[in-house]
Amino acid sequence: MTTMMTGVRFCPGGEYVSAHSVHTTPLGYDRQNLAAGAPLPVPASAELVDRLNECDEILASFQGKLGDSLLALAAVRAVRDWLGQRSPAALPVRAEGPYAQLIARSGLLTGPPGTAPRGRFAVIGDRESIERHQAAAHVSIVCDPAAPPCWSTDGQAYPDMPARYYLALERRLGLRLPAQGSFAPTLITAPNRLTQQLQAAGWLDGLTIAAIAATSWPERKDYTAERFTEVASRIADARQTPVRLLLIGGDQDGCVRIAAAGGARGVRALHLDGLPADDLADVFPHCDLVLGNDTGLTHLAALTRTADGSGPPVLGLYARHSHSKWRTGLPHHHAVATPFSERMHQGDLCPVRDAIAPDSDVHLDAITPTAFARVCVEVLGGAEE
Repeated sequence: MTTMMTGVRFCPGGEYVSAHSVHTTPLGYDRQNLAAGAPLPVPASAELVDRLNECDEILASFQGKLGDSLLALAAVRAVRDWLGQRSPAALPVRAEGPYAQLIARSGLLTGPPGTAPRGRFAVIGDRESIERHQAAAHVSIVCDPAAPPCWSTDGQAYPDMPARYYLALERRLGLRLPAQGSFAPTLITAPNRLTQQLQAAGWLDGLTIAAIAATSWPERKDYTAERFTEVASRIADARQTPVRLLLIGGDQDGCVRIAAAGGARGVRALHLDGLPADDLADVFPHCDLVLGNDTGLTHLAALTRTADGSGPPVLGLYARHSHSKWRTGLPHHHAVATPFSERMHQGDLCPVRDAIAPDSDVHLDAITPTAFARVCVEVLGGAEE
């Protein structure tokens, strides 16, 4: 972790976090010393295991926020991995809800998205979805982002949400599951008409940066298109090359808008407002760098990769919430965090759940475009000589 300016830090993706530097809950076993499929030295949840064994299929159902839903896919992966270790026959796994098509990109599904479950089924999802299926489901697995602690084992902490979900289910299911390192399933990009149009218009030529200004909490998380444009201009200066800037805005009135935006020195900018997440998932891997606030589209950008696993580095901005918890845990997903975000990380705290008011207002304007651009240039490989 490197200090960029007074208190604000750059936190590389995939960084080793010592269990002695943050508040954690011991996993209860040395995970590195257990082979995949080995029984754990902690008891499994007999009720959960028995009911899953009696199910005919698995339903992934998420109705809540995009980011929460995508990070919770690690829970679906954990159940899939557990089933694969117990039986060679694949149990059908289906998905429903607004993110079913995105979930289908993860490779976790064995049936077409959007189809209703048949027979005895287990439902994995957020609380709203669980309550809707409670009467019919044989067993439910609730993905509540406030529930899983920051686990630690072998002297290492696992603070990101996918690791929390995956390891929590590993303990409850009683078997060492195979995932190692990154626990989040990635989403594979596909050919897309919007991407083809952007390519034809030259927006994906040269150095292309996507900047995500969309957020459900603009008074806290909006870095603003103006600041992102200034960051892009400073990157253009340092790299001595023009920058194409895609400014990803939210859906204010249900309309999609694509229009040229006011740029800055060395920057050609395009507003992309109200685009579906499925389209953006196909655009992000074609960029050279993605910048965003702590929001679902930033998590989507980090999770979406090409078929060969390639894709851009993603830099998230964190002012209030833990920069480590609200990331994918993937090595290319970095963070720039304020001191308050760092304290939430160190204490495994949440300002909403734990009702913590900062000593003063915490805003992203503590992260100056000058300092942010400097980090971006280093992530891109340094300034041109």
